[in-house]
This record gives sequence, C-alpha cells and structure tokens, in this order.
Amino acid sequence: MMEQINMTMLTDFYELTMANGYYENSMSEDIAYFDMFFRKIPDDGGFAIMAGLEQMACYLNNLVFEDRDIEYLRGKEIFSESFLEYLKNFKFECDLWAVPEGTPIFPGEPLVTVRGPVIQAQFVETIMHLAINHQSLIATKANRIVRAAKGRSVMEFGTRRAHGGSGAVHGARAAYIGGCIGTACAIAERDFKVPAMGTMAHSWVQMFPSEYEAFKRYAEIYPDNCVLLVDTYNVIKSGIPNAIKVFKEMKPANIGIRIDSGDVTYLTKRARAILDNAGLTECKIVVSNSLDEYIIRDVIEQGACIDSFGVGERLITSKSEPVFGGVYKLSALEKDGELIPKMKISENVEKITDPGFKSVYRLYDKDTDKAIADVITLNHEKIPDGDEYEIFDPHIIWKRKKISNFYAKDLCVQIFEKGELVYKFPDIEEIRDYCKEQIGTLWDEILRFDNPHKYYVDLSKELWELKVKLIEEYKV
Repeated sequence: MMEQINMTMLTDFYELTMANGYYENSMSEDIAYFDMFFRKIPDDGGFAIMAGLEQMACYLNNLVFEDRDIEYLRGKEIFSESFLEYLKNFKFECDLWAVPEGTPIFPGEPLVTVRGPVIQAQFVETIMHLAINHQSLIATKANRIVRAAKGRSVMEFGTRRAHGGSGAVHGARAAYIGGCIGTACAIAERDFKVPAMGTMAHSWVQMFPSEYEAFKRYAEIYPDNCVLLVDTYNVIKSGIPNAIKVFKEMKPANIGIRIDSGDVTYLTKRARAILDNAGLTECKIVVSNSLDEYIIRDVIEQGACIDSFGVGERLITSKSEPVFGGVYKLSALEKDGELIPKMKISENVEKITDPGFKSVYRLYDKDTDKAIADVITLNHEKIPDGDEYEIFDPHIIWKRKKISNFYAKDLCVQIFEKGELVYKFPDIEEIRDYCKEQIGTLWDEILRFDNPHKYYVDLSKELWELKVKLIEEYKV
C-alpha cells in the first residue's frame, strides 16, 4: 500500500543547510550520484535482507514543501528568500535504482543509487537511512528467528515494545518479509496485508470467576480458532486440565494452548504428553515470552514440544544488535556529459568507498543454482554468462578470484526515472515468497549463526583498476 502522507520535513537539518549551500553556490543543478550501502551484517550473520524500499518510494512520491514548512525554515533566519522560493517549487526529478525488497544483501553493495540534481539527490539521504536501515534490520532478525524455528511458524508479537508507532507497523511488515507468518499489529494487516493474529491476555482469564469459565466463554465466542492461554495460574495443575475439559465439551476447531512463562522445554514436554493422553494429538502448543533465535534453537535441541512461537521485543527491536549501519555516499559527478568518479579515502580500510556509477551482479553456479559471489561493476559493464570470470577483493589489492561455470543476474532495478515512479511494487506475499526463494540459493555455510562463511563481494577488474588509480591520485 502506498501511503499518502507528506513527511518532507522528516529529514536531518543538515540536508537543508547543504541544500541552501549548493543553491547559493549555483550548484543546485549539478548532477551527482549517491550510493546507499551498509558495512556490517547484524549479529555477525552471513547475510542481511533488503526491505523498506516501498516506504522510501512513498516518501519520494509525496515530496513537496508545504507553506508551514517554508514558514518554519524562514523562522530559522539562515535561509535566503530565493532559496525558500526554490523549495516552494521543489520536485523530485532524480533517477533511482535499487535492489528489490526480499533480496539477500551483503556489505559494500550499492543497495540504492540516486542520480540527479545534487540538492535533490542529497536531500533524500535521511529517508533512505530511515526506511531501509530499519526494515532491513527487522527483516534480517526475523529471518534468523524463523530459521532457528526449523519449520515451526513464528508470529511477530512486538507491537507494544516497538520504538513508536512507525517502528511497530513497518517492523511488522519487515518481519513478514523475513518469514514470520503474521503479526499482533492490527493496522499492519489493514495497511500492508500482513495477517493479524492473537489469542487472549491473562486479564481475560482473571476477569472470570474461574479459569474454566474463561476458557469456555472464549471457545463459545471463537469456535473456529480456539487457542487458550494456560499459564495464568498453574500450567500443569489447572491450565491444561481446564483447556482439555473445554476442548472436549465445546469441540472448537483449530485448538491450541499458549504458554507465556516458565521453563518452556519442561512445560511443553509435559503438556504434549498430557494432551496426547487425552486424545488431543491435534492440539497445537504455542510458546511466547522474550524469545530470540538462540533461545528457540536451544529449546528445540532440548526436545521442547512446540508448534509455533510468538516473538516480541527481541524481534521488533532487534535487541541483540539494534542498528543497521547503512551509509549514503557521493560516488560520482556528471559535468558536460562526462562522468567524474568520486570516492572517500580513510585510514580505516572498510570506510574507503567504491567510485563511479555502479551495478551489482550475482553469479550463480550453473549446476546447482547456488549463489557463488556478487560482483560490483561499473554501470556500463555487462557480465555475460560464462565459463570463467576474474573478480578482485575491494580491500586487498593483490587478492583475486576466478569464477567458472556461472550465470549472472543484475540485481538492480530502476525505481524512478526523472522523478517518475516506473517500478510496480509486488504485493507483500510476492516479496515474502521471493525472499524465501532467494535465501534458498545461499549455501548452508552462509546461513549458520556461528562463524558463517563469508560470502564473496568483489569488484570487476575495471572498477578495481579505477579504485586503485584514484587512491594513488588522492595520496598526499
């Protein structure tokens, strides 16, 4: 769903001071290229997942300075009237390419490239970070949790612990892309078609004279999907026996119990045995309570009898590593039709950027369809399917690798052309299915949580030579 709301001023203030500076220096129409990329995979994982592109596009599609914005800026008393007049007529007219949502991504790759007048291309930096950093972080965390569950369903239950309303709603969307089956966040279903789901709180049970009456009344109201929360008082002594009594008397469909506290390995083993002895082998066991991928992995290894998980705060906030370090850097200028590559030099090798207008190719093994490596190229380069191709490490100038028996796929698609949205966003189910399919092309060694294999992201020979040449030129 494309949101129709003007959030133009949701930006870092320095985007405005730089814009004013470019304008005052008669640079407002200079053509610049910027890349967004990230440097480190959260949780030291093997890959991340691209998400948030649609929300970024919503912002750009509604980018207009309203009268109240102009008045606010005038009140700062640092912007010229001619610049404010320029903003009144501001229109996003850039070209923009990006890696589609749901794609596994790796450090250093240009996830988004923007080409256009420098004021416009620079101004969109903040929303780029805000939309893509956040949703890519949550999609990545959700997928780790889903993989830890080993085929058991995972529900996103974090709305009340999210960092604000947008964090809850867009986090639910990202978690669904990452593989969760649904969310506790109702508005996420209304606006983004992410299935909303939930059962009851302990307060429901406490509101009735007895646990049995609370369960019975719930089964009467919801006979087609009846999952009962059994840990308000005592899971083994009262919760499960009362649930069994109601299930047998009322015969609701899609029955289940939820346990939200205690030693879930012990409790779910006991619960499964009691339910099975009662003939309720079809009754599902749902577990929640401060879970993450490591706890889920451990309880499964310990033999816990769990059919699905509800994961809240540690997913929606990505508690173990709550920052996705995307950056946005100038990569080229265009003057009189000539492209002038730009790069940032740093004593920290990982902060040296790749120059020029670039693309990203993924190379797949012809026999297995598994991803072998990603190659960042200059945009005019094309990597044909082939028997051999040499790629170069972006950080170690002497390190290179030869890839053979592969086919190549250009990962980047055009989203905006001269400010017009030209990309049809797939629906959320398509993105989710695509994400699962693409993760399936990665080797198991990349998917593991501990010491995952480092996936190759290298440079084409032409880009590598350009980078080395500029480093030599920039030496002082």
